[in-house]
Amino acid sequence: MSKPNILFIIADDHRYDAIGASGNTEVETPNLDALATNGVAFNKMYTMNGLTGAVCVPSRAALHTGVNPFRASASNKVEDYPNLQVLNPELTSFPKVMRESGYHTHAIGKWHNDKNSFAEGFTSGSKIMFRGMSDHDKVPVHDFDPTGNYPEENCYFEERFSTNLFCEEAIQFIDNYQKEEPFFLYVALTAPHDPRTPPKTYKEMYDPDDITLPENFMGQHPFDIGAINIRGEALASFPRTPKEIRKHIAEYYGMISHLDQQIGKVLQALSNNGLAQDTLIVYTSDHGLAVGQHGLMAKQNMYEHSLHIPFIINGKHIPKGKTVDSLACQYDIFPTICDLAEITPPENIEGQSLVPLLTGQKDYIRRTVFAVYTDVQRMIRDERWKLIKYDRSKQHDAGTTCMQLFDLENDPWEMNDLSNDKSQKQRLEDLLGKLQEWQKQVSDPLVKEDLS
Repeated sequence: MSKPNILFIIADDHRYDAIGASGNTEVETPNLDALATNGVAFNKMYTMNGLTGAVCVPSRAALHTGVNPFRASASNKVEDYPNLQVLNPELTSFPKVMRESGYHTHAIGKWHNDKNSFAEGFTSGSKIMFRGMSDHDKVPVHDFDPTGNYPEENCYFEERFSTNLFCEEAIQFIDNYQKEEPFFLYVALTAPHDPRTPPKTYKEMYDPDDITLPENFMGQHPFDIGAINIRGEALASFPRTPKEIRKHIAEYYGMISHLDQQIGKVLQALSNNGLAQDTLIVYTSDHGLAVGQHGLMAKQNMYEHSLHIPFIINGKHIPKGKTVDSLACQYDIFPTICDLAEITPPENIEGQSLVPLLTGQKDYIRRTVFAVYTDVQRMIRDERWKLIKYDRSKQHDAGTTCMQLFDLENDPWEMNDLSNDKSQKQRLEDLLGKLQEWQKQVSDPLVKEDLS
């Protein structure tokens, strides 16, 4: 059987519940909904965050290497930003594996890791962005350089709206593709990341007065989580107000609906060129975003809105209309796509193929998922319960909370902390023990400290 083409789309800041197919009745995402309806949607896919406030970097590093954030980069030191951007040179990246397996690998959009790993992984590319963010109507990009050198003086600015820019480049690639080998088309969008400035039609699509305020809206977070000075938290006033948060959500939805519309055009290009039946389509995001939930705006936290991400697979031989409710981790995506393309992934990755879940061969792959944020926060969740642990010494005000325990089955908005409930003492200790055992396994430097 010939290998499928692969269209891999990754968004920036798109949380799981901001898609119609995930149960959101306010945001309009007909194309993503159709992908889910005609494919497989994973309902419990989690990102692991990482050791820097720019969590795009470690999230993508884990995705591209198939390992935890302590191994994914060239450094495991907190806020060692230059080296945290560099993929671990001892590992073979996802794009490089695809390239070495006979795929023509083409990249478009954001690559928030190092230029060397990019050059090793991609055969070609266009409108490549090596920065974390930009204005959406002034996007700093490079043309593909076959020598692998991308000096800053060769960067120039595109004035097309970012999502249009990247999706139009994807359409052009699809329209002109005539090579015999299958393609791996990597499209990394910068939407719906701020600045949230959707085109006029999409800005007007959502009236802030009609936006439902999330149940866990708060004027401010009840205690310091060790990330109060993050740039993203300053995007709204303190304390948060319902009016301002509704406006932010409306703009967030506008960005997402515009993203959805442009993705629809890329999918149409596949159909127009007779490639739809032979292309595996993947949609995911690097992480989520708070946008007013828990009094937060950004993603430097361990709550569901920031860790829970979409993961949709659609294509030939993929079941239609199936949802998978078992836990999965972002670094499982790499071996899953390899499995679907009949490629053997590197032996030293930690991620596991999720194909047995979509085929029904297994009910679960993992019982727990974990996440980290710099040297302040650690998280474990199982099918029902979540424990968040904070390093009190890294928080900015004395006497702040050390742990939170949530029953996600009965408290999906994470509003009722049960960490001081005496009836949950044993559960808390069990989760804490599993978290600390994982920390030892991954050589987390915090495991050596008393975090209580």
